[in-house]
Amino acid sequence: MIDSVKLLSLAVAAPEHVIYQSDAAETAARLFSSRFSDFGHLARVFGNAGIYKRHTARPLSWFEQPHAWHDRMEAYTEVAGQLFVEVTNKALYRAGLKPRDIDCIVTVSSTGFATPSLEARFAAEMGFRSDIERVPIFGLGCAAGVSGFGIATRMAKGRPGATVLFVSIELCSLAFRLDELTRPNIIATALFGDGAGACILRAGEGGLAEVESTGEHLFPNTLGIMGWKIDDIGFGIILEQSLPPFAEKYLGEAVAGILARSDLKMADIDRFICHPGGAKVLTAIESSLSLEPGSLDHERDVLSDYGNMSSPTVLFVLERAIIAGLPKRSAMIAMGPGFAASCVTLKALA
Repeated sequence: MIDSVKLLSLAVAAPEHVIYQSDAAETAARLFSSRFSDFGHLARVFGNAGIYKRHTARPLSWFEQPHAWHDRMEAYTEVAGQLFVEVTNKALYRAGLKPRDIDCIVTVSSTGFATPSLEARFAAEMGFRSDIERVPIFGLGCAAGVSGFGIATRMAKGRPGATVLFVSIELCSLAFRLDELTRPNIIATALFGDGAGACILRAGEGGLAEVESTGEHLFPNTLGIMGWKIDDIGFGIILEQSLPPFAEKYLGEAVAGILARSDLKMADIDRFICHPGGAKVLTAIESSLSLEPGSLDHERDVLSDYGNMSSPTVLFVLERAIIAGLPKRSAMIAMGPGFAASCVTLKALA
């Protein structure tokens, strides 16, 4: 009988630069109000986003100048590399492991790219073995914190005894555009931050929690809800206004379907651990999952302290849930480009 996969450790990290929401609002007004007629209406999002501060790859002054691909990817490689080393070392320390103990690395990121990939760039510095298996993944967006966790779990399950490192890194702030006079770009300046998370997984004994099930749901005809458009300057955000009502209407049914594949029901979940995409999205999730308003408290706290960091955000929420004490069964949920929903269920270990 194959042992179930266990979460051995979890760690999170964020860049050193901090931008307070009040300063972001003032800077955005200075940069956009005279050039974008609807800015006054959209500016309310800075106060309504439920965000106090965010961490970013570069200081606020950097974003007041135009930047093209070279600047953005140079910053990505530098800061994402720093975060990769930091968060991996934290996760290894908490698991009582050394870099040479890692057999496979699954790395997710959709806000930048580096070739060779991050884990290859830092393999020698970190001390990974030369036979390590690398799985870099791009394009899963905000859902990747859960879907990537699921992929890493399946890698661990398919290789009994193998130790799998899962790393999620996003530098959303590097996609900020001075030239994009659009509603999604203004909202992005009020919402997104940067961060990283790492988990170590292995089939066997011990750990923080047992990974019980993984699953995804791809919604048809929804490609335009969220994603990137790419041009000579960099990434340009696609973010439809319909996202919160879409989540409220369809997420619950999708999650119920994912759970049913593992013979689980919504009532079997004691705590949902959700990616906090935004204040309105959290309200929509609570409604769709039939939760009490305000029950996603860890999610709102993470959103306030870090903003929406895309894929690693749910790992920040998971860390707080672990510290508070996981209930018998919890479910991590995130939504992202596709449009898609991902779900992983965890069972607390006695």
